[in-house]
Amino acid sequence: MKTLTLLRHAKSGWDDPALRDFDRPLNAKGKRAAAAVGRHWRSLGLEFDHVIASPAVRVAETLEQVAGGYGSDLPATLDRRIYLASAVTLLDVVRELPDSVASALLVGHNPGLEDLVLMLVPDTDQAPQRDAVEEKLPTASTVRLSFAIDRWADAAANGAVLDLFVRPRDLDATLGPDLD
Repeated sequence: MKTLTLLRHAKSGWDDPALRDFDRPLNAKGKRAAAAVGRHWRSLGLEFDHVIASPAVRVAETLEQVAGGYGSDLPATLDRRIYLASAVTLLDVVRELPDSVASALLVGHNPGLEDLVLMLVPDTDQAPQRDAVEEKLPTASTVRLSFAIDRWADAAANGAVLDLFVRPRDLDATLGPDLD
């Protein structure tokens, strides 16, 4: 059994139009959301054998804030392929994980993460959480997938079960979409 947790980076700022997309930092709401996610992970007892992340600034800052709420560092292996990756590229990254890893965390961007969930989780009447992800995977959302496999190389389309989908607004209503 393998478990893959996906985290979309928290909300980033667009205050400085001169910054490259790669260099955009989190905004205040994003920092609050990421810390709330970390506290929620701690309450659920989530643990990870391996963390792999995009090297974008907003991903690094998300991990820093999540770790603060989680109460433990989440040292990540940075993989440039994750930055704005397609679902196919993300699946390649997952398939390359060491088989000694039972529970991995992948931190990245949309639309790739959302598309990866939709690729890996079968579309059935018993998948309301999948439908919610298909509607939108907001920033700082967590998706946890389980695979009945022994080797990451065997991760395949329609081969996962979606165990958890948590959006920041599920933890704190003030972290939901801005209504202005």
